[in-house]
Amino acid sequence: MGELRIGTPPPRWLEREDHARLERHVQGALRRARASGTWVIASVTAALSPAVDPSAVVAASRAGADAWFCLEQPQRDRYAIAALGSVCTLQARGGGRFAAVDRRWRALAASAAADDLGGPPGSGLVAVGGFAFAPEGAGVPAWAGFTPASLAVPEVSLCRLRDDVRLTVNAAVQPDDTAADALARAHRSLARLRSAPLPLLDPAPTGNYQVLSTLPPSHYEDAVARAVERIGAGRLEKVMLAREVEVHAPGHHDPAAVLGALREGFGSCYVFAVGRGDATFVAASPELLVRREGQRASTVALAGSARRSADPAVDDHIGEQLLRSDKEREENAIVARRIARALAPRSVWVTAAPEPVLVRVANIQHLARPIRAQLAEPMGAIALAGLLHPTPAVGGEPSAIACELIPALEGLDRGWYAGPVGWTDIAGDGEFCVALRCALLRGQIGRCYAGCGIVADSDPVAELAESEVKLEVLLPLLAA
Repeated sequence: MGELRIGTPPPRWLEREDHARLERHVQGALRRARASGTWVIASVTAALSPAVDPSAVVAASRAGADAWFCLEQPQRDRYAIAALGSVCTLQARGGGRFAAVDRRWRALAASAAADDLGGPPGSGLVAVGGFAFAPEGAGVPAWAGFTPASLAVPEVSLCRLRDDVRLTVNAAVQPDDTAADALARAHRSLARLRSAPLPLLDPAPTGNYQVLSTLPPSHYEDAVARAVERIGAGRLEKVMLAREVEVHAPGHHDPAAVLGALREGFGSCYVFAVGRGDATFVAASPELLVRREGQRASTVALAGSARRSADPAVDDHIGEQLLRSDKEREENAIVARRIARALAPRSVWVTAAPEPVLVRVANIQHLARPIRAQLAEPMGAIALAGLLHPTPAVGGEPSAIACELIPALEGLDRGWYAGPVGWTDIAGDGEFCVALRCALLRGQIGRCYAGCGIVADSDPVAELAESEVKLEVLLPLLAA
């Protein structure tokens, strides 16, 4: 067994007692790795100053092809989780991708030598990332690096709730490792960390921008009309159809600057960035897919949308019309019924709000119906995400028919658009949002995605206009 470098000054991100605990976990992981013949994760978590900004640290510290991840909901007590690097990545494809990743994560978590500490949700050993909308999605070159299922166990992660900030460092300990070498790897991960504010968007870049629909707007109107025909014929109740719009910039898009602008402008949303290679997937999504806290699961049926107005009286009037709209209320009810049906067989009880409420974000308002469940059996956040995805809000009803129809009508590979993005921890708790109001940034090209729920009385022209409102989340930032 290698000699531990006891007495080496701890990295500045850890106090001396944290450093000593890391040494003990590395020793424990090494014993388990040698006994099992496979690698084991050693993990330690430490408290940081409330002034530390998790997303800013990760954005400033990333380099080259590093995997990185940031997810925030600023108006929820300044909640943030951010992660850098990867000691391993859990990947899968096909219809069983959620179950495959869930099994691998539970095995890794069960064998880990990790702290058993309280802290904000997402503190400690976590896996972060997301899933494509379709079982074999993200297969086109534009989505290179984003597999149908990809959760990274990071080298370093940070999380924050209010003024409680925690840092976790992980090391993969191999059976033939020395403890000193494994410890050194953890120290190198910490030594990479830098603290700097998120960059600002360049307000006056040189050169011209081009905004191009991948397919002409008339294609989307035709797709909506064809979907309405199928709904009228009784084949399905609802289907969500999406558009893709490209922004060609004179220089490379800066995902860290876009992330900063999104969290400034959309504080009630799930603002995230997921980096894979030279591409970053960014979003400001209003929709929670599932949150798991112990035996409690919570989600929301978010469907039915209308624009906002700068005039408060007009804005209130638009909201009241949305609340009274039979079309929008039925769209919301379809989503709520299916979510409740999916959760019921696995729950002691499921409760949904009897009436939808308004959820307002910067440029759009939605109908939302909170849903909660008491689970009857242990079921982690990944498995719950697989159970609920895709909801009718992003797929359709019935799901199988809608998901077969979507690619034929849309004419695009959604990739991770409308898929689950989030995190899970060592206990199986976690949170996944639905990747909406999003863009894939690679070099000078940003691909923006937005979709609308189509029901029996949907109007193609109105749905196209609604998609334009949703695209306004990212288009102004990418084509400044």
